[in-house]
Amino acid sequence: MTEPDDASLMRAWVAGDAEAFDRLYARHRGPLYRFLVQQSRNRALADEFFQDVWQRVIAARAGWTPEAAFSTWLFRIAHNRLNDHWRSLKHRPPAPEDGDERAARIPDPDTPERQLSEFEQRRQLQRAIEELPEEQREVVLLRLTRELSLEEIGEITGAGRETVKSRLRYAMEKLRTRLNP
Repeated sequence: MTEPDDASLMRAWVAGDAEAFDRLYARHRGPLYRFLVQQSRNRALADEFFQDVWQRVIAARAGWTPEAAFSTWLFRIAHNRLNDHWRSLKHRPPAPEDGDERAARIPDPDTPERQLSEFEQRRQLQRAIEELPEEQREVVLLRLTRELSLEEIGEITGAGRETVKSRLRYAMEKLRTRLNP
C-alpha cells in the first residue's frame, strides 16, 4: 500500500484525523529542523522556531488550501518566522562565537587523504554554504536539501523566479570559487 501524499494527509487532518498530522509531522520534522538550524546557526533558537512553526501550522490548518505543496507552505511559514526574528533584531545573524576556533581547527586540505575524504568535502561545502549571504544560503539549501524547483523556492521566499535564479547562480559561483581555489 502506498503512502498517502501530503495533500491527502492534510485534508484528512483538517477533517479531524489526528494520525494524519502525526504522519505529516514525521515526514517533515527532520528537513524543517535542519533548515531552521542552518538558517539560524543556533540550535536553541532553531528549537524555538521549530515549535513556533508547528504551532502556526496547527493554528492555520482550517484555512489551508492545496494551492501549493504542503512542504512549500510549511517552509514558507518557517521563512516568515525567521524573517520576523531577524527584522526584530534589525541585523543579520552573527558569525558563530567560536568562528576563530573553528577556523584554526580546519585541517590541511592538501593531503591526498583529505582530498579523497567524502566527509571532509561535505564539511567544506557546509562551511562554504554558511559563509553565503542569507538570501543566497536560503535558496541553495532549499534547492539542494529539499530539491525544490525555482518556482517553489520563490513561493517560500516571496521572491520572483528570476530573483531566485539569480541568487542561486551567484551562490553557486561563490561556492565554486570557495571550493576550487
